[in-house]
Amino acid sequence: MNSTVILGALELGGIFAVLSLGLYISFKVLNIPDLTVDGSFTTGCAVSAVVAVAGYPVLGMVLGFVAGAIAGMVTGLLITKLNINEILAGILTQTALYSVNLRIMHQTPNISLFNHKTIFSSTTQFEPYDKLLIIGVIVIVITVLLNYFLKTQMGLALRACGDNEAMVRASSIDTDKMKIIGLGLANGLVALSGALFTQQQGYADITSGIGMMVIGLASIIIGLTFIKSDKVAVCLVGTIVGAIFYRFALTIALYLGLPSGDLKILSAFIVVIAISSATLKRRFKRHA
Repeated sequence: MNSTVILGALELGGIFAVLSLGLYISFKVLNIPDLTVDGSFTTGCAVSAVVAVAGYPVLGMVLGFVAGAIAGMVTGLLITKLNINEILAGILTQTALYSVNLRIMHQTPNISLFNHKTIFSSTTQFEPYDKLLIIGVIVIVITVLLNYFLKTQMGLALRACGDNEAMVRASSIDTDKMKIIGLGLANGLVALSGALFTQQQGYADITSGIGMMVIGLASIIIGLTFIKSDKVAVCLVGTIVGAIFYRFALTIALYLGLPSGDLKILSAFIVVIAISSATLKRRFKRHA
């Protein structure tokens, strides 16, 4: 395995770390199984590509985050105001986003950024580490800001809403508002990951978001399985480590000759092992 492959794995690991941090908010903080992710990731890809082609790659990242946040808030409104089941609400938003994303991409299934400026264009003097440096800075900034936010009054209310919604309501906190804000922030980060992915890969595709839910869940589960702590900062770092570990696992599998079409099966298998690891460990000790 050469240095180019390792750098590529680190870059994708960092991009998926942003995705996983978004999923951490919905799944771990709010305790909501949000299935909007596959759609909002593609939304970030689409917005980022269209705006970057227009010559504004940084603005594409910002607008990608905003578009994803709006998608997450729509899911939150379906859950809180229309009392739609959480899983169904995510599926409905994800389905609608397919058409929305196609419209953003001018009804074309893919957009190339070849010969167009990206956020990496100004750092080519640092090649081959230019992309990794920018992605690393973005991941660190998001982690620090997220850690700070989750310790603010609103962040604590968000965490309490996921732990015990009835108690939070008894404290006169608007839980519906917390869910909408939380899902907006979660999908904003997911879309930001998509925006970053598009500019790193050099293209946007309408199918880019397929399987992103599994990637994010695998990263969270793997990270929090090996790094156990109740501290927010440690959990966030664990999620990032899980994303990088997960990406390296897939890279090694490809390097050893696994067909790329089998990566989804491997992803599902990794998630199953990570989720059931505690149960398997108990059974092993019982029979030992």
